[in-house]
Amino acid sequence: MKTKLLILAFMCFALAGFSQKAELKAADKALKSGDTASAKSSLDGIQGMISGTDEKIQAQYFFLRGKTYADLANKGNNDAFTEAIDAFNKVLSIEDSKGKYSDETNQRMAAITADLVNSAVEDNSKKEFMRAAEKLYLSYSISPKDTIYLYYAASSAVNGGHYEEALAYYEELKDIQYDGSGVIYKATNVATGVEETMEKTQRDLMVKSGAYKDPQDEKSPSKKAEIVKNMALIYSQLGQDDKALQAFADARASDPNDVNLLLNEANLHYKLGDKDKFKTLMAEASQMAPDNADLQYNIGVINMEQGDIEGARAAYKKALEIDPNYVNAQLNLSTTYVDEGNGLIDEMNSLGNSKADIARYEELKQKKDDLFRDGAVILEDALKLKPDNPGVLTQLKNIYGALGDTENFMRIKKLLGE
Repeated sequence: MKTKLLILAFMCFALAGFSQKAELKAADKALKSGDTASAKSSLDGIQGMISGTDEKIQAQYFFLRGKTYADLANKGNNDAFTEAIDAFNKVLSIEDSKGKYSDETNQRMAAITADLVNSAVEDNSKKEFMRAAEKLYLSYSISPKDTIYLYYAASSAVNGGHYEEALAYYEELKDIQYDGSGVIYKATNVATGVEETMEKTQRDLMVKSGAYKDPQDEKSPSKKAEIVKNMALIYSQLGQDDKALQAFADARASDPNDVNLLLNEANLHYKLGDKDKFKTLMAEASQMAPDNADLQYNIGVINMEQGDIEGARAAYKKALEIDPNYVNAQLNLSTTYVDEGNGLIDEMNSLGNSKADIARYEELKQKKDDLFRDGAVILEDALKLKPDNPGVLTQLKNIYGALGDTENFMRIKKLLGE
């Protein structure tokens, strides 16, 4: 009886082995004919029997599974990328990178990396930023030496507003001490006249062949400061202010000449109620680049956001001293007067009909109108430089409408083509 049981068990094992080989053969045949669905069905049918089989059969199974899911991914199944990568990694683990399927598996992993990057580019163009970030991170996980994919994953996550995910990517970049600097190799295509970027070896060969000319080597700067800066901004965005302040300190240590970094740190100190530190940093920023009109404009914007009208006006005026054609500075400078005038309206509306109230109303109205006129004068000066600027014209029209100045209101409407 015992002998019969052993024979029966052996027969069952043999039948199972035969079934696995038959299904693997069927899957391979289906893949060669382009029938991915049938290949997947054959492989799914023996999935539960693979773990205890011979390593050669396991390697073949996972190799075919990797090919199947890679094909599904290429046909639009984004979830299949991970399955394909997992299967190919198992092949390499089983064969220790020296077996029958290892070379082709490595080639296919490289192809998947390229497919993932191309698919991520397409996702970014569709504004599907998190999906793009996940694919780029997968590309990095396949080829950890290509740290640029991790950097791009973080950038995609930021673009989509997925700050926690972006922060995780940036922290990993910081942990691996990613630098990002290097050399970009370019040459001009003789046929098209377009400058193209490529690998150095390829570039040199193409120039030697005569198909390309004017080789250029451009140094790309380190991205360490940018990464730390973005981490600081994300911490601030997430309300993790202590971490944000530390990250700003690290970022400024990496790039002490980044004025915008200084402005962002100043803004955080204002948010936390440290107005003295805010003013110190703003003054430091102004001294750092006294002839930078954009910096003065940004200082004006921040002061305006914080309710410091006089500080905003001083910054906008300084920006205009540096660049008299700075239209946005003119618009915002005008807006400070309009906003101050509008700020008087609530008190005007709260007054009653007593003699004192009427006198106060007239006083406030005169002050409001004077502020509006100050705003109009700035924009009229702007029109002398750029007479067809729609932003300036629209704001002027609104000011004259609020003043009840029909003549000027109609003049501006005509200039707007209304």
